[in-house]
Amino acid sequence: MYRDIVDFIQNIYGTKAFIPLHEPRFIGNEKEYVGNTIDSTFVSSVGEYVTKFEEMVASFSGAKYAVATVNGTSALHVALKLVGVDEACEVLTQPLTFIATANAISYCGAKPIFIDVDRDTLGLSPKSLKAFLEENSFVNDSGECINRQTKKIIKACVPMHTFGHPCKIDEIVEICKTYNIEVVEDSAESLGSYYKGKHTGTFGKVGVFSFNGNKIITTGGGGMIVTDDEALAKRAKHITTTAKVPHPYEYMHDEIGYNYRLTNLAAALGVAQMESLQFFIEKQRELASNYQSFFQNSEIELISEPKDAKSNYWLNAIVLENKEQRDEFLKYTNDNGIMTRPIWRLMNRLEMFKDCQCGDLSNAYWLEDRVVNISSSVVL
Repeated sequence: MYRDIVDFIQNIYGTKAFIPLHEPRFIGNEKEYVGNTIDSTFVSSVGEYVTKFEEMVASFSGAKYAVATVNGTSALHVALKLVGVDEACEVLTQPLTFIATANAISYCGAKPIFIDVDRDTLGLSPKSLKAFLEENSFVNDSGECINRQTKKIIKACVPMHTFGHPCKIDEIVEICKTYNIEVVEDSAESLGSYYKGKHTGTFGKVGVFSFNGNKIITTGGGGMIVTDDEALAKRAKHITTTAKVPHPYEYMHDEIGYNYRLTNLAAALGVAQMESLQFFIEKQRELASNYQSFFQNSEIELISEPKDAKSNYWLNAIVLENKEQRDEFLKYTNDNGIMTRPIWRLMNRLEMFKDCQCGDLSNAYWLEDRVVNISSSVVL
C-alpha cells in the first residue's frame, strides 16, 4: 500500500532524488519586479512595492487595511499587542498549531490557554471553547473576562486555519463576543481560503498571513496584518516601523517599537507572486483532487475542506489508523525519497508550555498520533 502512494507521488512530481513536502514556485514574472527594485534607490525598508503589496493583499482578502511585516510571527505578535494583550492577560488558542502561535502570545508576556480542536477542521473547536469559558470564566463589572482559576484577564482568542482549512470561525467570534474576548485570526497558512464566502483573516478584529518560503506565495519571509479598523492599522504601521514619529530629519520615537518592516525588495517579490496567486490556488486544488481520487477507495483518509469552506489546500494531510501505522508510513516514505512529516507536537507537550492551563484535548491528542503531511508543492 505504501509503495502505491510513493509511486503516485513520484508520478506527479517526477523522480527527484528527494521530493520535498512543500517548496515555493515561481513562474517568471518575479524578475521584472525584483529587477526594478534593485535598480531603484529603495532596496531596503521603504518604497512603492511595500505599499502596493499591502494594497493587493487587502483587496484580495476583502480587508480594508493591510500592514506588511518581516514575517508571520511578527505580524501575530503585533496583532496581539493591538488588541491589548500584555503580561496581565491570558490568550485562548489551540494546542495543534505551529510554534509561532504560542510564541507570539509569550512575546507579549501573556500565557496561552489550550482549547481542543475539531477533527473535521483541525482548528479550534467552538464547542470546546464554549464549554471551557462556561466552566472556567466570568465577565466582571468592568466587562473583562476573568479566569476563575488564575484571576487573570482572558483578553484574546487565537484560532488557526490549519493547513489552509478554515475553522468554524463565525461560531468562535460569536462566543468570544459574549465574553468580550478579542479574536485574532492566525491565518498564516490560509491565504486564498474562504469560510461561508468570506476570506479567512477578516472575521476577527485582526488577522495575519505569512509569506514564509513554504507558503502558497512567498516573499522569502514576510507577513501581513489585516484589519477593518483604521486606528489599529495606523498603530500597526507605527509600531512595526520602530514607532518613529514622522519628521523630515529628526529621530523621535514615542514608544517602544519594533523593526518589523518588510523590505521593498521582498515586497516586490510579493507583488509578483500575488499576480500568480489565483493560478497557484487552482493548481493546489487540482492536486488535492488528484489525491482525493487516489485515496477514495483506501483505508487512509485524506483531510478535505470542511463544510461551508473553500480551502487553498496549502498542505495536504492524511489520517492513519494509529501512531504505529503513522510511524511506519513516515519511515517508508522518507526512506523512498518522499518527504513526509507528522503534524506538530502539541504545544502543551513542549517544555515551555507544559504548565499552561488546558481544556479537554481529546481530539488534539487523537490527531497528533495519526496525521501526516504529504507532498503539496504547486505542480507547474
